[in-house]
Amino acid sequence: MNFRYSLHIIGSIMRVVAALMLFPVLVSVIYSDGCAVWFLAVAAIMFAAGMLPLLLRVADKNIFAREGFFIVAVTWFLISMLGALPFYLSGQIPSYIDAFFETVSGFTTTGASILTDVESMSPSMLFWRSFTHWVGGMGVLVFAFAILSQNGARVSHILRAESPGPTYGKLVSKTKINSQILYGMYILLSVVEFALLVCGGMPAFDAMLNTFGTAGTGGFGIKNTSIGYYNNAYFDYVIGIFMVLFGINFNLYFLLIRRKFSDAVRNEELRWYLGIIAFSTVTIAANILPIYKTIGESIRYAFFQVASIITTTGYATADFGQWPVYSQAVLVALMFVGGCVGSTGGGLKVMRILIMIKTAIKEIRYSLNPRTVSSVVIDKKPIDRSVVTGVSSYLVTFSLLLAVSVLLVSISGRDFMTNVTAVIACLNNIGPGLGEVGPAGNFSSLSALSKVVLSFDMLAGRLEIFPLLAILIPSSWRK
Repeated sequence: MNFRYSLHIIGSIMRVVAALMLFPVLVSVIYSDGCAVWFLAVAAIMFAAGMLPLLLRVADKNIFAREGFFIVAVTWFLISMLGALPFYLSGQIPSYIDAFFETVSGFTTTGASILTDVESMSPSMLFWRSFTHWVGGMGVLVFAFAILSQNGARVSHILRAESPGPTYGKLVSKTKINSQILYGMYILLSVVEFALLVCGGMPAFDAMLNTFGTAGTGGFGIKNTSIGYYNNAYFDYVIGIFMVLFGINFNLYFLLIRRKFSDAVRNEELRWYLGIIAFSTVTIAANILPIYKTIGESIRYAFFQVASIITTTGYATADFGQWPVYSQAVLVALMFVGGCVGSTGGGLKVMRILIMIKTAIKEIRYSLNPRTVSSVVIDKKPIDRSVVTGVSSYLVTFSLLLAVSVLLVSISGRDFMTNVTAVIACLNNIGPGLGEVGPAGNFSSLSALSKVVLSFDMLAGRLEIFPLLAILIPSSWRK
């Protein structure tokens, strides 16, 4: 393990995140809410911690997958610990465990909250809470490397450890330019959504924070009733459509920019993703029609919740815990599906589901005719066996972590539905579950042990499990 150079990179990322804390300072000054001092203090601590590794002399600048896992896991853990301090020091979240849970939920774009009265928070704290979604959506390290001068193959190991999906793809050869292109598209989509919400009459501050939550597919509401507070069909459709857009692989947007329209449209994962959304929306709308009386209303609420759940955003316009059993079952299934690879969405990802379905079909055909020679094909290209094996390993590890987490959370009591969906919601970075943690509730009533376990699950889900588990294996620390 190349500790010294790994610490140098972690330090540089910490300094970037410290600089990001100046944005809530500006908001605090504008609204005179008196919280600027807490952000400045934590920014100073974070910056000082980021400067310490510079005292170490580095001779070897080679890093590989093991260092990549270490850097990503430690960085996300540190920024969550320090990012929670403004909430705790200001007294707006009195418990540090609660503050840590809220911050982890923000950076991992989960959207699970312990706050019972969101609207009582100061503007700058609300801004920081939602801003963590926007920064964490595309990836904290992707953002840092878009700014820093780091480049080359060594950075690819780090971004591969942070990037969602079974494979890591680059748009261009240079890592820094690749990060800048990704964030350029990310910023452009965010600006367009913000403009549309403002044009529809939403206050600029609300539009900005709701855009942060949509772009990162995080879903922290700034109102106690989430997006349902506005009770506006225009806002529902704008936010719903952009949730779907941010759940699409950003590589496809790059293809559109390069005018390779046919390649983008033929993408098999995209067709499945949109097909699942269409099927779920139509069937749920039909199922809840007796509740909302009109087809337009039922489609509006069904589409918003389907988009929110499959992209793991977690915004709500209705208490779907009160919907019929079929609708709840579909939404729980969508919690596992998630968005596309290379998007800001969480979950297992549509690509993994697609690979496993095609692998199962291939194995059935092989059992019927052992002489059959075939491979898993996506977009008319055979998938490497190592990718299929990796997907299988991920699903097994995911299932084990899910089972262990449910057992640990169940120690504190609560009903079965609450415990299971709380773990599913956090491990898949969704936000609301069912029962006590449904869209009409929150995670405040859970025990300290449950919140720690769920915080670990949120980090594991965002980092695709392996980086976080790798640092717990003793062999990973050996030189």
